[in-house]
Amino acid sequence: MNQTVAEYWETFRKKNQLKASEPYEAFGFGMTPVVIDELAELVVKDKKVGTTSAVSLYEHDEPMPYVGALSIVLNSSEQPVAVIETTQVEKIRFDDVTPEHARLEGEGDLSLSYWRQVHKDIFESLFQSELGRPFNGDELVIFETFKRVF
Repeated sequence: MNQTVAEYWETFRKKNQLKASEPYEAFGFGMTPVVIDELAELVVKDKKVGTTSAVSLYEHDEPMPYVGALSIVLNSSEQPVAVIETTQVEKIRFDDVTPEHARLEGEGDLSLSYWRQVHKDIFESLFQSELGRPFNGDELVIFETFKRVF
């Protein structure tokens, strides 16, 4: 974590009277600098209020998302742009993601078909490189909704 992120968190923490020990993580949405910046901007504009991750890609000791979790959203330069709070966590099969889920992610044309293609491409690549196996529509994903709180 860089100094800017720590200072950003400290400002948020003090403004909201949170304990110094309050946990948080800092990350950028996306896989490439261009996408990371686009998605960070969607968060800032409150157009992106959802995200999806694959259960199988979590390390055995890595915490799963939970309601109330606080996170700093970073741009591609690893500069903080927002703090978000997770408001809902749902485990579902990839093939059961709905048009509403896709709309909440705020990406592309907001359609389920766009969402499915983009996420299928990402998950196929990650499953192959990290797990050495193919991805399929029966895989469990975690769909999180969140709100920007800073």
